[in-house]
Amino acid sequence: GVWIMAYTTIDNPFKYFNTVTYSGNGSNPRTLTGVGFQPDWVWLKNRTDSNGHTLADAVRGANKTLSSDGTGAEVTDKSDGHLDAFTSDGFTVGAGSSSDARVNDGSHTYVAWNWLAGGSASSNSNGSITSSVSANTTAGFSIVSYTGTGSNATVGHGLGANMDFAIFKLRSGSSAWLVYHKSLGATKAIYLNETGAVGTNSSGFNDTEPTSSVFSLGSGATANTSSGTQIAYCFAEKKGYSKFGSYTGNGNADGPFVYTGFKPAWVLFKKSSGTNNWNLYDNKRDTFNPESNLLYPSLSDAEASFSGVDFVSNGIKIKTSNTNFNDSGGTYIFMAFAEAPFVTAGTKAAGT
Repeated sequence: GVWIMAYTTIDNPFKYFNTVTYSGNGSNPRTLTGVGFQPDWVWLKNRTDSNGHTLADAVRGANKTLSSDGTGAEVTDKSDGHLDAFTSDGFTVGAGSSSDARVNDGSHTYVAWNWLAGGSASSNSNGSITSSVSANTTAGFSIVSYTGTGSNATVGHGLGANMDFAIFKLRSGSSAWLVYHKSLGATKAIYLNETGAVGTNSSGFNDTEPTSSVFSLGSGATANTSSGTQIAYCFAEKKGYSKFGSYTGNGNADGPFVYTGFKPAWVLFKKSSGTNNWNLYDNKRDTFNPESNLLYPSLSDAEASFSGVDFVSNGIKIKTSNTNFNDSGGTYIFMAFAEAPFVTAGTKAAGT
C-alpha cells in the first residue's frame, strides 16, 4: 500500500504571511496595498537608510510603535513616521512631526512584513494572568497583550497548539526583546535586540515549557514586569507553512542544507552559540537566488549586500562560511515562513 498524506493544510501561505516592498514618495498619509489581507502585525523597515525598525499590531493599535533594534518603550505616533491604520489590503503610513524617514521618505525604499492573526482581540483566561488575544489557529500565530505581575505566572496564548516560538516586549518601559525558541527551551533566553549568545534564564519562563494553552513566566522583568503592559508575538509550527528549528554549521562555503518542507518566503537566523547579528532575508527583496539583501533586526542599519543562502523548494541551502550563518560547530536557530509548500494538501505523496 502507498502511504497517502496531506502534507500541509495551508496551500496558499500568502493568505497568512506576505511581504511587500515599496518606494517612498513623501506623500503622507499614504495607503500601501498588495498584502492580500488586512494585516494584524506589520514589521516595517527603511532599506536604504539607518532608521529603526517599526513594529505595529492591531492589538496595541496601529499608531503605537516598537523597535526591535532598541529597548525603548512603545511610542504613539512616532515623530519620524509611523503606521496610521490597517486596511483591507495593507496599511496606511503617516509622517511624524519631524520626518517621514521611517515609513515613506521620497528618496528611500522600504519593506514591510505582514502577518494575519485574528483581528480584534478577545479575553483569554486560560492562565493566571488574563490576556487579550488575537489568534489565527490555522496559521499558528497569535498576538497576546497582558499586564505583568512580577511573580511566577501563566498566560493564555490562544494558539490551540504548542507554542514553538515567541517574541516578548515590555510596552510601558525600557526592556530587551525576550525570545523563546523551542530549540533552546524554557531554561534559556536570547534577545532580538542583542547580538549575544543564548544564556541561562530561569526567571524568564520559570523553567517551564509552554503548553497548547499557556506560556509560563518567571519573576524576570523582561516579560513580566510588575504592572507593566506587555506584548507577545506567538507561533506554533504548521507543517508546510512555518518552521522553527536549529542547525549546526560546518564552516565551509558549501554549507549545510536546512530542511523546512517548503520554499521559504522569509527566514530569520541567529547564531545561538555565539555573538553574531540576527539576519533576515525574504523572497521579495530578492526574487531569485542567492538571497543577498540582508537586514538586521537588532540594528537600525540600512540593507547590506551579502549572499548567504539559497531558498530552495524544500528548505534553505547555506552558501557561505560567514559566522553569521555557518561557523564550524556553531549552533544556529531560525524561524521561517513559506512561499510555497513542497507538497500541497491536494497532492497524494508516497513517503514524503
